[in-house]
Amino acid sequence: VQLVESGGGYVQDGGSLLLSCVFPGRAAWRSYGMGWFRQAPGQGLEWVANINSGGSRTNYVDSVKGRFTISRDNAKNMLYLQMNSLKPEDTAVYYCASRKKDTTEVITIWLEYDEWGQGTQVTVSS
Repeated sequence: VQLVESGGGYVQDGGSLLLSCVFPGRAAWRSYGMGWFRQAPGQGLEWVANINSGGSRTNYVDSVKGRFTISRDNAKNMLYLQMNSLKPEDTAVYYCASRKKDTTEVITIWLEYDEWGQGTQVTVSS
């Protein structure tokens, strides 16, 4: 496993969490696109957001627009997902993923990503 997430936890409705994902420090990784997915209990894997290698272009699923922000710091080998105004329906295991083929486009299909983290649990209580 080359990607490692952290920052999940238990939060009340309306709260905030910052998820982090560390990726390898090799230069090639700074040219990869990256994304966040989530999987709620009994549900399939859902794309949440993706970002291009330079961090200049971001895309989001409609349900999180205006509440979540994806960003990256290539100098620190880090990917982030700032989650505000959390709702119970955001409860899921969150995964970061990388894609060797960089793009500014929306990439929602999990098969398009090459590497995955182990996931971090986010639970939002009502």
